[in-house]
Amino acid sequence: MIKKAVIPAAGFGTRFLPATKAVPKEMLPIVDKPNLQYIIEEAINSGIEDIIIVTGRNKKAMEDHFDRSVELELLLEKTNKHELLNTVEQISNLVDIHYVRQKEPLGLGHAILCTKKFIGNEPFAVLLPDDIIDNEEPALKQMVNHYNDVQSSILGVKEVPHNDVDKYGIVEIEKSSTSLYPIKGVVEKPAVDVAPSNLAIVGRYILTPEIFDKLENVKPDAKGEIQLTDAIESLRFDQSIYACALEGTRYDVGDKFGFLQATFDFAMKREELHEPLKKYLKEKLEE
Repeated sequence: MIKKAVIPAAGFGTRFLPATKAVPKEMLPIVDKPNLQYIIEEAINSGIEDIIIVTGRNKKAMEDHFDRSVELELLLEKTNKHELLNTVEQISNLVDIHYVRQKEPLGLGHAILCTKKFIGNEPFAVLLPDDIIDNEEPALKQMVNHYNDVQSSILGVKEVPHNDVDKYGIVEIEKSSTSLYPIKGVVEKPAVDVAPSNLAIVGRYILTPEIFDKLENVKPDAKGEIQLTDAIESLRFDQSIYACALEGTRYDVGDKFGFLQATFDFAMKREELHEPLKKYLKEKLEE
């Protein structure tokens, strides 16, 4: 059973400077909810019971957000703002959240390696907060359902434009009659003309604990970083690894335009915002 999840969140968020000089990029709000909360809610709705967030410096706001705020709760109670009080209280009761510090920026693989003692000898999920996937059945839940059948590592993938394959980890797959494909290879950011497919890993993984041995022994890249895709490629020779074609709309909220897309689409789903926003856009387009 997949009961633990890792969320790497130690990056500097340089693409959103100057906003991220003091505010973690994972706490930037999509409408009125930090994007990290969307990720945590997806994990909870997929059956996760314990979450470990890998943090870095200047990330205390994340811990504060998911902790209790007694003063705020008392103020909301005193001013009879019971709906807001309920929302705030729910945040601190979502799930058991733990934190570990990645002391050096040595890559995604190293961030996951920092959680080895917490995970122990059991399979676990990894969710990258830069990727929000909006679907009635959560993306991770789709993968958990498949894991229950194959009991092996699974990577969440979606098709991307061929010209963008050099921005992602790309998988080479065998044909399948379902949404689960045996993987023949994994390549990190291949050149467009040599990419084995346009199926990109989009920030969702289910990994067996054997991945930690691979992460400890994989050779760092030219930047000195430990790449998760290199460890997965090594693990592939010891056990079957699968790609799950995820259903849902994917937003790259680590990118400014993707962040704006997510903000607009989630706002349009809100009853109190849908009509005013539609009216405003219509007026702007007619100017």
